[in-house]
Amino acid sequence: MEDTHSSGLAYAAIMNHQDDFDSITSDTKSTAETGTDFYDRSLTSRRYALAGVVCSGIFSISCIIAGTVIIATRGTNGAISCSFNSNLQHEILALVLNLIVTLCTESTGLVHGISLRSALASESRLRFNTNLRLLTAARGWRNPNGSLLNGIMAVLLILSYTSASLSMLSSISFPTQVYITGLPLFLLGVALLLQVVIALSGMRAVKILTWSSSSVDVTAALVHHMQLTPVPFRCMRGVSDADAHGCPAKPLEIQPSAWRAHPSIRKIIFSLWGLVVACGVWATGATLIWDLTSGDSSVLSVPLGSWSFFPSEKSSNTSLVFSLSKAVTVQWWILSFVSVALIQGPLTLGLHCSELVANVIRDERQWRCASERRGLRMSTNPLKSFFTNQLGLVLFVAKFVLHWMFALACSISSESNISDKMLLVVVWMYTIQIWNLCVALFIFACFFTFFALQRPRGLQPAAYGHLQTLANLIDEWSPGVMWWGHKEDGIPYCHAGTSDHILPPVKMDCVYTGSGVLFYSSDPLSCNSEGYTQECSSKKRARSLAR
Repeated sequence: MEDTHSSGLAYAAIMNHQDDFDSITSDTKSTAETGTDFYDRSLTSRRYALAGVVCSGIFSISCIIAGTVIIATRGTNGAISCSFNSNLQHEILALVLNLIVTLCTESTGLVHGISLRSALASESRLRFNTNLRLLTAARGWRNPNGSLLNGIMAVLLILSYTSASLSMLSSISFPTQVYITGLPLFLLGVALLLQVVIALSGMRAVKILTWSSSSVDVTAALVHHMQLTPVPFRCMRGVSDADAHGCPAKPLEIQPSAWRAHPSIRKIIFSLWGLVVACGVWATGATLIWDLTSGDSSVLSVPLGSWSFFPSEKSSNTSLVFSLSKAVTVQWWILSFVSVALIQGPLTLGLHCSELVANVIRDERQWRCASERRGLRMSTNPLKSFFTNQLGLVLFVAKFVLHWMFALACSISSESNISDKMLLVVVWMYTIQIWNLCVALFIFACFFTFFALQRPRGLQPAAYGHLQTLANLIDEWSPGVMWWGHKEDGIPYCHAGTSDHILPPVKMDCVYTGSGVLFYSSDPLSCNSEGYTQECSSKKRARSLAR
């Protein structure tokens, strides 16, 4: 009886083909033309972003000037000595320097990422709200968001943290004395300044529709400017069904995880665990080298001591000694930068890629607010959004803390003459501190893996910042607060969507497809890969049956 009833409904729907198609098309066009005028352009975020870029430019110019003065007065291997009351003060100063570098790179990265997002949207290649900024490129080699300059940005990002690690060297004879080196400080300023220039060039090269980080605001902007077209009859289809046809579907109690929804998430999680393995191999190798070379006079080593967070005279280490002179100064700097960058570079890129995981989870959490009592707010303060994004805060802290821990594990000390010219440099690899870094990376990888595999509970389809999915799920835009839920009962299909008032939850025993139905077969639950020939609303189906 149920199949016969459904077949009768399907036949009645076919008889009202043209009227329904025109009605739904008109509704969709009205939403696209008028409903998205309220999207947040987030000019406040623009002001904050540009203020951060200006501060980054000021700090970079200051580093260039300071580095130039040191080089001009003391030579390429010159440095300024500073004395502290304890070694802890030196480490805190190094932590603060890494924090400043992170703030500068995040500010320029925000502008660069938004301009890249707009460039991809203009090329109709923007699928997700969040993209890997340095590994995704717009078309054109000369494009500020193209492959060439994105690759340069990646090198500059690595160089920024490498220069910060080499800008402050501890003294061999006096642990509380620190040397501020000229050349690394100069290169730090150059790297940060070039990132500012590329970010501003990218901003000027493309029209930015919205500065908001919200995937809903980006979707509204694209729909409003006709760069994204909502597909009807997919009101219960999440991002995992993005490639499926608009068949009717029942709500799911548990939604797919980000691991399944976003193809790049898996690669990032694997890369994080690759960092953990690589750091473990490094720690094991450092321990073996210490054991094998403890009797070698060319390598300084000390016995294995107790665990400590900060390196000390009792910490096990392997050290290489470099004697600097006019003939080898440039070669030593090149060797030091390349060596540190090769080790620290994967850490920098791994943390950068982790932004995708944090931002995709942020986008999904924001979208799921639409089915909660408080609703989804279309306009939010960018600072509030930053501080309420727990995963983003963890990543932000991890960036400068893990780079700081890397500097503790692989540090450089020097000795200078009365003219503050470095004559002796020692590269230390502290075994315990390398293991500390490995444990911290392990905890970080576990944390992000947990959130990547976590499956959201609730009947609301998951989007994870997939713009086409959001455009399909949101059928009514609101300038203030928006709710998602059950909107219309139908025979045999119901409709779920958004509204400016609280909606009842969707029904588990109902099949949803939207405000209309398209199908070939007399079986309303069947779909055809060739497309649809019929569209009908629940009201017109009921009217047809009444006739």
